[in-house]
Formats: sequence, structure tokens, C-alpha cells
Amino acid sequence: MKAKEIKDLIQFIADSGLGEIDIETEEIKLHVKRSSTTSQIVASVEQQPIISSAPAITTPEVNTQEKVQAHPENSGSKKDSASLDNLVEIKSPMIGTFYRAATPESDVFINIGDEVNKGDVVCIVEAMKLFNEIESDISGKIVKVLVDNASPIEYDQPLFLVEPN
Repeated sequence: MKAKEIKDLIQFIADSGLGEIDIETEEIKLHVKRSSTTSQIVASVEQQPIISSAPAITTPEVNTQEKVQAHPENSGSKKDSASLDNLVEIKSPMIGTFYRAATPESDVFINIGDEVNKGDVVCIVEAMKLFNEIESDISGKIVKVLVDNASPIEYDQPLFLVEPN
């Protein structure tokens, strides 16, 4: 992890309002704590040995402005625009890391085209080393997944578009 990436991560955490966070990967161990009396952020980094045969894992940045659009605006079809108005977003109730499945080996909770009922688990959000199941608050058909797997997400960020029943 480069110094700029660490700086950007610290800034993201500072903007999120979290008081303290620990992040540990194969390459790095990071502890960030915000002092309650000042706005200073303290970070300690321990480099751990990197196995040369293992590829580096990076997560792409998610541009939520681009991902929220389900269809281009100039599709030209009134039917498409009418169906866009009918879509409902399932949003993240917390800041964390978005996962579509419980483990890397298991199947995803839902796919595009799947029917989802109110209360069904649609994804997992990892926050502070706790894995939280996120349930659908609406019944309908999944039209679009708006976030890539293993991506950082923000509070109230749209995760899925659902066509209600």
C-alpha cells in the first residue's frame, strides 16, 4: 500500500465520522484512531512479509454517480423511462465493505432477475470486523447490482435496484 493510498484511506475514515478502525490485509496492518479532544488522526502501519507467489489484490474505486444510472437517459423509449420511475433502491444502512456472498467460495445471495422478498438477505456489509447481513426492505425483482463485490461503501449508498411486485 502506497503512502497516497493510506492518506486517502485515512481521509475517507475521517470523513465517515468513525472514531477508530483497524484494517488488516496480507500486506499491511493499519490502525487509525481519532482523538476526542482534537481532530488529529494517528495511524500506525506495520509491513508484513509479502508472499511473492500470491498476486496483489486491489479493489477498484466505485464511482457511485455512474453506478446509480440504470439506463442511459437518451434511450428514447417511454416504456424504459416509466419502468425507471418504478424502481426502488436497497440502500446500505452502514459504512463498510460490500460482499455479495457469505464466503468467496459460496454462491451470491441474489442475482439480477431474482425475486426477493421483504426480509431476505441480499448481501453482507463488513464493518469493524463484524459481518452484518443486509435484508431487503421490499419485495420485487432485482434489476441491477450497483456495487462491485468487496468494494467500500458508504452509509445510505444505493446497493441494488428493485422492481417492486
